Amino acid sequence: MKRQKTTHWASLAVLTAMLLPAATQAAEDGKLRVGFMLPYSGTYASLGHAITNGFKQHVDELGGKIAGRTVEYVTVDDESDPAKATENAGKLIKRDKVDVIVGTVHSGVALALTRVARETNTLLINPNAGADEITGALCAPNIFRVSFSAWQPSYAMGNVMLERKHKNVVTLTWKYSFGEQSVAAFKEAFEKGGGKVVKEMTLPFPNTEFQPYLTEIAALKPDAVFVFFAGAGAAKFVKDYAAAGLKASIPLYGPGFLTDGTLEAMGDAGAGLLTTLHYADGLDNAKDKAFRTRYAITYKLQPDVYAVQGYDAAQLLATGVSAVKGDLGKRAELVKAMETAKVDSPRGAFQLSRAHNPIQDIYLRKVEGRENKVVGMAAKALADPARGCKM
Repeated sequence: MKRQKTTHWASLAVLTAMLLPAATQAAEDGKLRVGFMLPYSGTYASLGHAITNGFKQHVDELGGKIAGRTVEYVTVDDESDPAKATENAGKLIKRDKVDVIVGTVHSGVALALTRVARETNTLLINPNAGADEITGALCAPNIFRVSFSAWQPSYAMGNVMLERKHKNVVTLTWKYSFGEQSVAAFKEAFEKGGGKVVKEMTLPFPNTEFQPYLTEIAALKPDAVFVFFAGAGAAKFVKDYAAAGLKASIPLYGPGFLTDGTLEAMGDAGAGLLTTLHYADGLDNAKDKAFRTRYAITYKLQPDVYAVQGYDAAQLLATGVSAVKGDLGKRAELVKAMETAKVDSPRGAFQLSRAHNPIQDIYLRKVEGRENKVVGMAAKALADPARGCKM
């Protein structure tokens, strides 16, 4: 184990030495090169495509240019594979000479990507992955997140479940950083308010053989179950949970990734589920209505939270690049403009914390038909604690 860790850091040091010249090289051809490092295959493929669509939608609204620079895209399928993350990031920086990386979804991949971005001083906008360290211990001036931390929606759900008088709860998640941090945040709020987590269960990512866990839940008979799953795995879990006869007797809850982008796949099994997230269907603001209308026309799909996050990543980048009138060499001024930006998001306007994570409302949503309808406010202007950030 120790040898593996040494090898990893040695490899990163070599890569850093190779990439530093490229990372500081401004585009000389009038283009703004955006590198998408996202999953375009596997469990999270739909999330990667939605983020890409949302990002491109805002750029298209600007006429395909930001501050006079034509936006050029380079894509890498990260396959949600942490083992390939350092190499993939290196390709975008050294081979493709991108000016900014937009990535990614899987937290394990994102942690490796963040380390490379820190070491090479590459501008990184994280459009989804919620690992707490990204705007915690790994925070840096060139690292931004426009989505959430694992802590935010799950901490809010802990309080929601207390309000609903649940006392004894079982948790279940894939065993990787985001899932485990989601459970930890839920547990922090839930147990602080007097609840008890009677059993914490995990299974390897992206395993979807849920039956043994459903059998154990049935035997334990908790008041409720809190889970973290997303993408195709979330759809299968919800269907399996309902098929096992648990939905009627043991309420199921989770952060909104459980039901965002998955409602068609889970069908009627998702009806009535309550989740917490920074976005919901039916928000009463003009920005969201315009965003949803244009997205549906352009992509023949209804947007989800991942599309919103892609859109906001483009908005944040445009704010920074516009502030320096396209002069990417003015990095300090560009970063300052991004740090102080007020992002006019479809989710509702937000600003960033000192660690570059959104300070945002967390909505309580209920599945009605094929929508996650807002039914309440789980937390107002919730800021991640940014534990370990020394910026």
